[in-house]
Amino acid sequence: MNGRYLLDTNIVIALFAQDVVVIEKLQETEDIFIPSIVIGELYYGAQKSGQIDANTRRVDEFAVANVILSCDHETARWYGQVKNKLRAKGQPIPENDVWIAALAIQHNLILVTRDEHFKVVTDLQIEKW
Repeated sequence: MNGRYLLDTNIVIALFAQDVVVIEKLQETEDIFIPSIVIGELYYGAQKSGQIDANTRRVDEFAVANVILSCDHETARWYGQVKNKLRAKGQPIPENDVWIAALAIQHNLILVTRDEHFKVVTDLQIEKW
């Protein structure tokens, strides 16, 4: 596989669940990045789970072992463009996903997701694993 990839929350959750497809794809890939938004969503999931401590440790370990991309001024600029295009088309997507899409576009990364709604984002490269 070639390319540089940004993983959506559902892909990381699939990885945590030992999804064979995701594991195999990751083994073939060198450039993997995780949005800080995804880490936040994972911590939220850990907090509402029945095993808060164990799941929080899992997210901690995952975050330390990966390259986390945070939002900055340029991301905010891309966010504004993406959100406005979606508004103009009358096709909103969840707020966190607008930020994730903005990070992917900003860094010219392929977003790996299982969410179909990302298809409405102009200029976003997507792969479904």
